[in-house]
Amino acid sequence: MDIYIAKGAGFCFGVKRAVNIAFRTAERSAKRVATLGPIIHNPQVVEKLRQAGVRPLNKVSDDVDILIVRTHGIPSDIYKGLTDGRFELIDATCPFVKKAQQYAKLLREEGYQVLILGDKDHPEVKGILSYAGESAIVVRDADEMPILNSRVGVVVQTTQPVEALKKLLDKVIKTVKEVKVYNTICNSTALRLRETGDMTRKVDLMLVVGGKNSANTKQLVTLCNDSGVKTYHVETAGDLCPEWFDGVEKIGITAGASTPDWIINDIVKKIEAIGELACTSKGRES
Repeated sequence: MDIYIAKGAGFCFGVKRAVNIAFRTAERSAKRVATLGPIIHNPQVVEKLRQAGVRPLNKVSDDVDILIVRTHGIPSDIYKGLTDGRFELIDATCPFVKKAQQYAKLLREEGYQVLILGDKDHPEVKGILSYAGESAIVVRDADEMPILNSRVGVVVQTTQPVEALKKLLDKVIKTVKEVKVYNTICNSTALRLRETGDMTRKVDLMLVVGGKNSANTKQLVTLCNDSGVKTYHVETAGDLCPEWFDGVEKIGITAGASTPDWIINDIVKKIEAIGELACTSKGRES
C-alpha cells in the first residue's frame, strides 16, 4: 500500500502557538494552571496537558493561579471579567481569531450590521459575536440568509472554506446597498482543504484525522465524502479497522488543525503494520 500525507495536515500556527504556551507555562511554574475550556479541539492533547498539570475548566474557578485563554478565544464580557487581578491571565487566542474579533468590533463601531459566516455554537464564533453588537447575525451558509440592513459588514469563522464565503457574498450583494468584507479565513485552512481535495483524486481511501468536535476536521470529512472516495474519520490509530484496507492500494491521510504529528505518525505505523500482516497472510494462503 502507498500512503500519502497532505503537507498541510496537522497543527496550524495558532494551535501550535497555544499548545506551546500551555506546556511552557506548566514547565515554568509550580502554580495551579488551567485553561478556560479545552485549549484546542483534540482530546489527546488536552489529556497530555492535564498530565503536565494544566486543567481544562468549563467555567472560571477560584482554585487557579494562572488561567490560559483557549485558542478559539472567549466572549468579550468574560474576558473583561478575568482582568481583575485574581490570577495571572495568559491569552492564547489564535492571532487570526483575534483579528476576526477586532474586525467585528470595528464594523460595529462604523455602523454596519455585522454578518458572521460560521457555526453559531462554535466557541470561536461565540467570541466573535460578542464584539459584533446586538444587530449581528450568524449564518451557517448562504441558504440561511435573513433580511439584512442596508449596510452590512462581513467577517468569517477562520476555518470556513472560501467557497462558502463566495456563495454568501453572491447573495448579500443582491440584497443590500453597501457591503464591507473582511476575509478572516485562515490561510492554512484554505491550503489544507485544497491539498485534501487534490489528494482525493489519486487515492482509493481517505483517512481524516482529528477530534470529533473539530469544525475544520468535519469540513475535511465533508470534502472527502463529497468527492466520492471512501472516507473514514478517526481520532487515533486505535480507531483503524484492518478490513478497511482490503484491496486498497493508495491511502490518503489529511488531518485537522488540532491534530499533532505524533497521532498522524502512529496512524501511519498502524497502517504499515496492517499491510505487512496482509502480505504475510496472502503468502501463507498461496
